[in-house]
Amino acid sequence: MSATDHALAHEITMLYSDHHGWLRGWLRKRLGDAHQAADLAHDTFIQLLTREQPVAAREPRAFLTTVAQRVLANHYRRQQLERAYLDALAVLPEAVAVSPEDRAIVMETLVEIDRMLGNLAPVVKRAFLMSQLDGMSHGEIASALEISVTSVKRYLVKAGEQCYFGAHGVVL
Repeated sequence: MSATDHALAHEITMLYSDHHGWLRGWLRKRLGDAHQAADLAHDTFIQLLTREQPVAAREPRAFLTTVAQRVLANHYRRQQLERAYLDALAVLPEAVAVSPEDRAIVMETLVEIDRMLGNLAPVVKRAFLMSQLDGMSHGEIASALEISVTSVKRYLVKAGEQCYFGAHGVVL
């Protein structure tokens, strides 16, 4: 472990010991669930441990709040995806029922795709999802989004690149 890594680990340890309880309480007020709050407080500190640069926060609670808000936003986005997926499963005939294991795999895949598409403009993301999930043609997407077919093609290429390079650890 390098001196920088050691200093960062020490800094995160101090943040954790000084503010973990406070952060858990802050999250519990927003979520109304002590267990979820504990999980998200944990996730917040995991985010900090993956940093490569020091935190050096003059206002540690404000800094932790900012990081926790991002973690919370990801949590809510995941919940929305789960609800949409479960709603889609609910309308399937019983003969097409998905096992809990397959359901978990699909859910993780959806969350990963959402993460990869997260930096795209909403219209680009929407065009990609219409193509991939709804099976719509370029013309149908163009009509639904009131854009040109050329724009649809450009958006689909952009989203495809984001998925491919994002899945392979390349930053675009």
